[in-house]
Amino acid sequence: MRNEVQFILNGKIRRLDKIEPTLTVLRYLREEERSMGSKEGCAEGDCGACTAVLAELEGDELRYRAVNTCIQFVGTLDGKALLTVEYLKSKGELHPVQKAMVDEQGSQCGFCTPGFVMSMFAGVQNGVAPQRQAIDDLLAGNLCRCTGYTPIINAAKKVLEQRDRTVFDARKSELVDQLKTLSLNDSVQLQAEGRIFIAPSTIDELADVLLAHPEATVLAGGTDVGLFVTKKRTHPDTLVHLGKVAELAGLSRTDEGLRIGAAVTYERAWPELKALYPGISEMIRRIGATQVRNLGTIGGNIANGSPIGDMPPALIAADATLRLRRGKETRELPLEQFFIAYGKQDRAPSEFIESILVPRPDKNAVLKAYKITKRIDQDISSVCGAFNLTFEKSGSAWTVADARICFGGMAGTPLRASECEAFLKGRIWNDETVTAAEAILRSCYKPLSDWRASADYRSQVAGNLLRKYFIETTKERTICVADRREGQEYVC
Repeated sequence: MRNEVQFILNGKIRRLDKIEPTLTVLRYLREEERSMGSKEGCAEGDCGACTAVLAELEGDELRYRAVNTCIQFVGTLDGKALLTVEYLKSKGELHPVQKAMVDEQGSQCGFCTPGFVMSMFAGVQNGVAPQRQAIDDLLAGNLCRCTGYTPIINAAKKVLEQRDRTVFDARKSELVDQLKTLSLNDSVQLQAEGRIFIAPSTIDELADVLLAHPEATVLAGGTDVGLFVTKKRTHPDTLVHLGKVAELAGLSRTDEGLRIGAAVTYERAWPELKALYPGISEMIRRIGATQVRNLGTIGGNIANGSPIGDMPPALIAADATLRLRRGKETRELPLEQFFIAYGKQDRAPSEFIESILVPRPDKNAVLKAYKITKRIDQDISSVCGAFNLTFEKSGSAWTVADARICFGGMAGTPLRASECEAFLKGRIWNDETVTAAEAILRSCYKPLSDWRASADYRSQVAGNLLRKYFIETTKERTICVADRREGQEYVC
């Protein structure tokens, strides 16, 4: 096990052995490297002022990801290259992204500008289309108080239309060669100030480490754990990072459905989930922003156990199953049974989520998920509702053959609306049925009032979402069920 973290910072190799395990990348950049381009605006992964770009090897190619450095720990950089705004200017010439920001007057006070530049740089390297929606998605994780965004959007459109990645090609080759010199596949253990950071390299080693450290905090993307440090000011004594365990990064289609490794990020899983269940794609698009989806994992969102996590309701509606492991033993558990009570999950000490199986949908089923928030982008749900109804033709009418309805934000855990499901089964899918079901649905939950929403609002919204689902799945009383070719949107 190696006792140092190795990474590339702006073209220079770094090998660090005396790093405090919860030192954030942003603090390291500013306090140790004196690299001041990346800023701290929110320290929680919302504003994007700290955005930098991670470059990782996939075969002989580089994969670029914009990330929030304020909630990422230095130990997670092992085997990767980190690029900040200082790296883009080369031989006295601005990078095309920087030049576009200057030409379009996309900067005023300048505080947020480096973050926007790095998000655009990642967009250029990844071939993001110069369409408005794609630009909005690319920049949703970057906030600006000065410009009103129009000049920034114009700069993004200009540079994405150029599609000029050649200016970076020479340096890209250097990065590839440098990354190949690093030890990418061995385990890492860092220890400083009485705390430990461990990054196992295999799933068997992970299981052994967790048996030896049952009190450890498991770290995947850090989009939650990072806030323990930056907001709650708590520093776990032992962090066990999943990022080097290849078995947890697997994503595969099987006869049963889609198996998602616990460390697969939202951004990577999104296309596959969209192909299987088109009706949840928009909800995933609104989970955090690009920087958050590039780091946050579906397994981590589940294990965190938040009653307002967005993925559990959709996955429960899809009848997903967890595979958990402790030591050499594994077990399968329906996802809905994982959540026992607020803050309590069915997970023993040293046990971890290995993967999630999302089953293939019935050919006559329609799953849709809805995220209700105070603002469209980068907001935590007040209510998240998922509906998965299976329909069958009965004479000239469609009836409900099966129903799975699950909500987040309505109870201490993600919770199915069992009474409403039972009522719907066997009934004709029409306005009369839905009106009665709305009333039953509101009685299934006793939500709390908090600063995100009142209990009355949540109850009203729950019924309204069932109505929305009804409207979207019907047209002149004809059910909207697609031919189940993967990737095809539901059509009437």
